Amino acid sequence: DDDQLSPQNLVNPKPVSAVIKDFFGRSQLSHFMDQINPLAELTHKRRLSALGPGGLSRERAGFEVRDVHTTHYGRICPIETPEGPNIGLMASLSTYARINEYGFLETPYRKVANGRVSNDVEMLSAYDEDNYTIAQANAPLDKRGKFVNPSVLSRHRGDFPQADPSDVDYMDISPKQLVSVAAALIPFLEHDDANRALMGSNMQRQAVPLLKTEAPVVGTGLERVTAKNAGTVVKADRSGVVEYADSDVIRIRHTKRGQGPDDNPFRSEEDVYYLKKFTRSNQNTCINQKPIVKKGDKVEAGEIIADGPATDQGELALGRNALVAFMPWEGYNFEDAILISEELVTGDAFTSVHIQVFDLEARDTKLGPEEITRDIPNVSEEALRNLDESGIVRLGAKVKHGDILVGKVTPKGETELAPEEKLLRAIFGEKAEDVRDASLTVPPGAEGVVVDVRVCSRREKTDSGSRSAISAQVQKVKREYQERINEVRTTFVKLLKDDLMGLRILDDVVDHKTDELVLEKGKKIKVSHLEKADYGVLARLRVEDKKLQQKVTRLVNMAAMEEAKLIAFRDSQIEMLRKGDELPPG
Repeated sequence: DDDQLSPQNLVNPKPVSAVIKDFFGRSQLSHFMDQINPLAELTHKRRLSALGPGGLSRERAGFEVRDVHTTHYGRICPIETPEGPNIGLMASLSTYARINEYGFLETPYRKVANGRVSNDVEMLSAYDEDNYTIAQANAPLDKRGKFVNPSVLSRHRGDFPQADPSDVDYMDISPKQLVSVAAALIPFLEHDDANRALMGSNMQRQAVPLLKTEAPVVGTGLERVTAKNAGTVVKADRSGVVEYADSDVIRIRHTKRGQGPDDNPFRSEEDVYYLKKFTRSNQNTCINQKPIVKKGDKVEAGEIIADGPATDQGELALGRNALVAFMPWEGYNFEDAILISEELVTGDAFTSVHIQVFDLEARDTKLGPEEITRDIPNVSEEALRNLDESGIVRLGAKVKHGDILVGKVTPKGETELAPEEKLLRAIFGEKAEDVRDASLTVPPGAEGVVVDVRVCSRREKTDSGSRSAISAQVQKVKREYQERINEVRTTFVKLLKDDLMGLRILDDVVDHKTDELVLEKGKKIKVSHLEKADYGVLARLRVEDKKLQQKVTRLVNMAAMEEAKLIAFRDSQIEMLRKGDELPPG
């Protein structure tokens, strides 16, 4: 029966979801992202692997597979690869390389015609490149783009001939295109031994973000580009003027609203950027964003407005500009040993913040429910000094090994009672000492400051007070979003009112939901039509002027999309409020 057909009857989703879950859960190619610093994150996303399903196994991979090949030039970095059993099997994309629609790596070259270098850039795969002679990026050129020297050092397959300028087909676009981003961040890379360059590019990824960041004095110019593309800094979506900036939020008023061909006139004039504060990365390092703009600053679209971890004024800053002396010092720096000034330690030059998460669950046991409380047996008031009335550590408390973070008591079984306790219970019917301490304490070696506390609970246990508070928050969210939806409609009417008022409608427009005739053919368009009619109805409105028709269609589509976006945001916020920090089932 066709009426009974549904997507579930036609397609069985279980095998598809099983394959997806298996890939993300068990596949060799699905990794937990390396988030130590922005460079580590960027490199991990640009990693290439010869291992995994359909690939090689490291035991059987020989030297030929691991070795650098001619076709790697500009596509796979010859420097950045792990030391150890995976050497040559894990690699990194070169700086300008990209993957084409067929899955092959391509690299860009400048076109050369009759010995003259043009600014036309072409992407070539290794297969295409085989037939051409390619000059180096630093070959000297005159003002007209012609090669200065009578012969040019170039590349053809695996050879490096001195070619005549007229025989050159392409030219490298940059000396950086040979290596990966991590290797390109090493100053004077060309003077380094290849083995040490490999170690240097790998070790940059291990630098933890410092408390006081400092951009390098000697860099390669790629620091800003790396920070911008790593996704850890905040960039302005649109140009405008900074109206407000503090450690938590940046507000920018867009100055050219609706003026560009692709600029949405219904989008709010103000862009709000919320900054991440002391959040934990996958490797327990600290992600903290700080504004680098102030009130009144003019910003362009794409400009960095807030620093992330290991960035300084929008530049990647993995270390510090420390003064280094190469000299013997009474034998204390023999071989690999180094001496550091005490000032570096006391001045927090290399201090970093690490965030650890400790959690505790209170469950229902056979003997009764466990309870999170401040009332813990045989614990002094001194030990409870950092706990609030509900038994949870307060924000900002300094804690060290052995301090209580969450107070918890668990019911004792009859078997756990000592003989004297059994006697006391028999005489006095004592029930208060019926619990034992099961509190969460700081483990050995850990100390620091509490930066965040989250309490998750089962929703059915919420009282009427918290339910009414949630209801009030939901109403507030609805009001705020309704105001913004009304603002979109007001802007829409303002933009079309002058153009459409008094024009005659070419065709009848019927509301498909109600089958009601909304706009009648031959009637004049009124403001009320624009104010009340559904966007879906207005999309079918027809007028004689072709240019005006295009404008109407574009504005209706934009307004409808903006309204749909606002409704989706509103619903997700309400859903979050209603669900709260609910525990997962189980």
